[in-house]
Amino acid sequence: MKDILPFETVALNDEDSALVIVDQTKLPNEAEILRLKELPDIRNAIRTLQVRGAPAIGVAAAFGLYLAVKHSEARTFEAFAAELKAAKDSLNTARPTAVNLSWALNRMEKAAHRYQDKPVARIIKLLHEECMAIYEEDILMCRRIGEHGLRLLKDGDGILTHCNAGQLATSKYGTALSPVHLGRERGMNFRVYADETRPLLQGARLTAFELMAGGMDVTVICDNMASQVMKNGWVQAVLVGCDRVAKNGDVCNKIGTSALAILAKHYGIPFYVLGPSSTIDMSIETGEDIPIEQRAAEEVTTLWYQKPMAPEGVQVYNPAFDVTPNALVTAIITERGILRPPYSEALAADFSVITPKNTP
Repeated sequence: MKDILPFETVALNDEDSALVIVDQTKLPNEAEILRLKELPDIRNAIRTLQVRGAPAIGVAAAFGLYLAVKHSEARTFEAFAAELKAAKDSLNTARPTAVNLSWALNRMEKAAHRYQDKPVARIIKLLHEECMAIYEEDILMCRRIGEHGLRLLKDGDGILTHCNAGQLATSKYGTALSPVHLGRERGMNFRVYADETRPLLQGARLTAFELMAGGMDVTVICDNMASQVMKNGWVQAVLVGCDRVAKNGDVCNKIGTSALAILAKHYGIPFYVLGPSSTIDMSIETGEDIPIEQRAAEEVTTLWYQKPMAPEGVQVYNPAFDVTPNALVTAIITERGILRPPYSEALAADFSVITPKNTP
């Protein structure tokens, strides 16, 4: 199995005017590279999880918005701004929960408005610089997250993770898995237990693939086996990513995360949430205010099977995310450092200026 770390999960080929991604719906059986040039295709890639993971979604959206207006023939800023907003609004509806999507799109739109006195051609060049800055900052942020997270771990620790918050979810290194990748670079060895993560199996398909390709010790477990693995004493820390963190420290992440937090509390295991500052949404008071994406019933009943595994017509409840109350979170780790409770105070001190929903 080939190591994926030298490859980019999401990239911009400016010469070819294309967003280049690894099609994550094909992993682990097929590593297909997509080159997307049209806005509907880029939006669909985000919506269908061909590109996924909060940070990677933000980077892809920034690249996609730039490509959507790269060849604009608008003669006035007003006309250009209208084109930009239409493209932004289209991309922004692709997925509702991960705040990085709107954060990156709003940042790009604000950049255009900052330079509205410039010629349109110059604004387009500046948007290229802005989307590349978002990409480069993501790599730097993930490495810093890894550095901070590594301080909480010991060589040989057993780590339980959920979904995929590794390189495949970011530009490089990952968020929750960044300490694992950095530790590996430094000769440390961790035992990673990856929940298969229903209903999309992103732990079994993506996390296991990524870690095995990097030569790491990884074991896939079904979601309902986490308690037994913890009881066995095999887990010294739970590391998960996040799609959105509310003002009070409630954490929204892949469905099943809150159950892990409850189990970790019971067994006295630290539960760490790792993510970039762009996932901190100070416009959301609590986790109750975070919109939860509902996905198709077929992901549970038929997607992974040759024949349906549930009676035809049965009702299915299939939320993509759940919210972990802040009381169950041992620490929130961003590129800025390690935050401890009370989170309302810690987040207010560090993130009071971050309001992703702001518009120009």
